[in-house]
Amino acid sequence: MGHSPPPFARIFTVVTEPLDVLAVAAHRDDAELTCGGTLAKLVKLGRRTGILDLTQGETGTRGSAELRAEEAARAAEVLGVPVRENLGLPDAGITNTPETRTLLARAFRRLRPGLVIAPAPRGRHPDHRVAAALIRDAAFIAGLAKVAPDLPAFRPRKVVYAIAYREDNVKPTFVVDVSDEFDTKMAAIRCYASQFDGATQAGEVYPNGDPLYHIVRHQAAHYGSLIRCRFGEPFYTHETMRVDDISQLGVSTF
Repeated sequence: MGHSPPPFARIFTVVTEPLDVLAVAAHRDDAELTCGGTLAKLVKLGRRTGILDLTQGETGTRGSAELRAEEAARAAEVLGVPVRENLGLPDAGITNTPETRTLLARAFRRLRPGLVIAPAPRGRHPDHRVAAALIRDAAFIAGLAKVAPDLPAFRPRKVVYAIAYREDNVKPTFVVDVSDEFDTKMAAIRCYASQFDGATQAGEVYPNGDPLYHIVRHQAAHYGSLIRCRFGEPFYTHETMRVDDISQLGVSTF
């Protein structure tokens, strides 16, 4: 595919047990912004979690790939996420090709996540849109035994999408209550000082004049209000959610 990741992008985490949840993000800091609270909550619940960043952020306007690597490591530590890897795809140049699908499929086979969190299918940044399709396709390819047969085939059970801040015309399928984890989420986001200190906009976080950190809080409060809690993180699934006992449905109508 004409792209060779730097050597440190090939350093893999030793994983002895399959992951319960793997958040796959286009850029370092995307996971913290969209589902950091959910990841922190999963850690508290004892779930095996990980983050896989597809790019190193080398074309970002602020900071550098090396600095963002340091920030990402600190943020993962704040969240309590023990596994964080980088696929080394070109920043602002993610493509969904047989080569990139196979590369990501191999990561899925090594980490064996039951559930994958992907970026929202729609978004302003082209890397986010392409990554959403790439992740879904790679998750399928990972289950084909004749693709990269040196690793045993494995297919994640489910892919969900972390909605990015009031995405147009996308209603969440569900919202995770992250009220107790919100301070941890914000601490992880603040690890990216090179990207966010003094900023009013980043990625899919649209500006309203407030500092970016305030906007993140406003948006989390908005989604929290949809499920009658202080702070929430929204997700979308293509599949219809199943309910076995409607008498136990949450979120009061009145």
